[in-house]
Parts: sequence; C-alpha cells; structure tokens
Amino acid sequence: MPGETLLALGDGARVARPGASLRLAGPLGALALAFLLIPYVWLALTTDWGAVAPSAGDWQSVWTSVATTLVALAVVVVGGTPLAWWLASRKPRLRVLLDALLLLTLLTPPLAMGLMLAIVYGPYTAIGGAAGRLGIELSNTPAAFLLAQIYASAPYYVLAARGAFESVPAEYQEIARTLGRGPWYSFWHVSLPLARMGLATGLALAWVRALGEFGVALIIAYFPQGIPVRLWVDLQDTGLSAVYPLLWVFFLIGLPLPLALGLWARGRRAA
Repeated sequence: MPGETLLALGDGARVARPGASLRLAGPLGALALAFLLIPYVWLALTTDWGAVAPSAGDWQSVWTSVATTLVALAVVVVGGTPLAWWLASRKPRLRVLLDALLLLTLLTPPLAMGLMLAIVYGPYTAIGGAAGRLGIELSNTPAAFLLAQIYASAPYYVLAARGAFESVPAEYQEIARTLGRGPWYSFWHVSLPLARMGLATGLALAWVRALGEFGVALIIAYFPQGIPVRLWVDLQDTGLSAVYPLLWVFFLIGLPLPLALGLWARGRRAA
C-alpha cells in the first residue's frame, strides 16, 4: 500500500510498517494544531492585563446574554428532545425528508435568518402585531433576543440529540415494549439514559450558538445588546483595544461548559 513498507515474515505472511508519509503525519498535525491556536496565544500575549476592566455597558451585555441563553437552552431542550426522539424513530425514507428540513434551518446563514425573522415577527407583520397586542414586542427587546437565540441554537441541539437517540440499540426499546411498557416509558427509562452523552454534546453546541449569536440578533435584537453585539459596538466606537476585556469575559463564560461536557462525553466513550 502507498506510504507503507511490507516486511516478509518467515511463514510467508507480511506485515505493514509505517512509511515516510505516515511519519510525516505527526509533525504536520502538530503544525496544523499550532496554526489553529495562534489567535489564542497572540491574544494572551497582546492583552494589557493591567487594564482588563470591562465597562458598565459590557457587564450589562454579559447579564443579558447569560440570562437569555439559560432560558433559550431550557426552551430548546424541552422542545427539541422529544422532537429529536421522534425524528430518530421515523422510517428511513421519511427521515431523509425530515433531515433535509432540519438541515435547512441549520445551514441558513445567520443574516438571512435574521431577515426572515424580521419578516415573520416584525412589529408590522401579522404575528408580530398580534404579539404586540398581547404586550410582547418581538423587535429590539429581550423577547426578540431570546427568539434569535432559539432559532440559532435549536437545530444544533436537535441534530445532535437525534443522532444520540439513533445510536440506542432498537432491541432495548423492543424489550421494553414486550414487557407491556408504552412509548413514553421507553423514552424516559431506556432511550434518554442511553443517549445522555449525545444529548450533552448537543447541549454544549446549543450553549455556544445561543451565547455567541450575532447575525440573527443584529437584525431583530440589536437592543438589548448581548455580548457579540456589544463587542461589535466597542470595535466600531473605539477599535480593537476596546474589545479585550469583554472578549476575555466571553471566553470565561462561554467555553468552560462545552469543554467540560465534551471532555466528559469523550471520557465516557473511552471508558
């Protein structure tokens, strides 16, 4: 085979020894990883640590993002988990169609999604006007920001959760049915526990997408300013030097949860 050296053994069998091309994989991989880490290292080296003090407006954006992200995740998990389980249990042909519809929401560019939400939920639309009469404004309000986060994060969670449910052996659910248990019992006591690692991965993805949403929020929820929009405003008003404090806070808030969940899931698989 290319990149391998074949060694002849006494009994005529041959074993492959890694060739030069495989020996290059380590250095090339290390170089690629170093390239990906350059922005983080450079940020740490160029930060003026004695002046890293977020402003009052920055802290307000942190509160806005964290509070609405927690609510958005609750909505996504409560609504997305049953949806993912239902998708995983459909027949293959129907599942292909449903996957295409779900991927449509995932692959739509954020700016385009923001424009579509403005068309659907804007104050002068049928839905937006009806919500306004109920006292719920869906433009430049916390409710609009929450809406943007849900649309941005839900497809990631649902796809990850669906994959997790599909990995649960079907015979386990069949055993529950033969014992006279209904579908909801199978869901709560069989599928959900066995899919928890995939659900954790989906939750991590949804957290990052909701907290970091910019394109959709920029269109329908410029106010109240979440962290991404506030970073954009700081950059426009003052320049790159103004984004360092809030950017570090963003990392401290946004990265620990997905990193912990990701490492936990990988550790469980390796065990």
